[in-house]
Amino acid sequence: MYLQAELYISEFDEENKALVESIKQTAPRGLNGFTPKNLSFEIAYWRKANAIHGWFVRNVQDGVDECQTSYVPLEKLEELKENCEKVLADMSKAPELLPSTSGFFFGSYDYDEWYISDLENTVEKLDKILKNPNVEKWAIMYHASW
Repeated sequence: MYLQAELYISEFDEENKALVESIKQTAPRGLNGFTPKNLSFEIAYWRKANAIHGWFVRNVQDGVDECQTSYVPLEKLEELKENCEKVLADMSKAPELLPSTSGFFFGSYDYDEWYISDLENTVEKLDKILKNPNVEKWAIMYHASW
């Protein structure tokens, strides 16, 4: 389970020329005359955080869980972070806001120390992402694969 950020870059933008050149020089197979247009990088990773995955399926993927890649608006990341903080402050809200989700390779479904750790890690990751000064330029995508 991960979030990936994609950033459109143009070699004609003075700000990106050095970045484009460094990519061209270090690409393992060369770029065959093509100019990079999108830079993609992982910004968050989870393992067996079933409540977090379930939240993305319900709130970003319209209930469809087929290992697809889905666009995540920043407002949704803010909502997820707020839900995590609410549950961490009051665990009785867990079944309503971030219920455990059953599924293949999901580990424990209990509201235990692993569940709490997943939420704490999610808050930490999302806080870093949302505070990044360039986050508005990114297209953020969620993907899970089993």
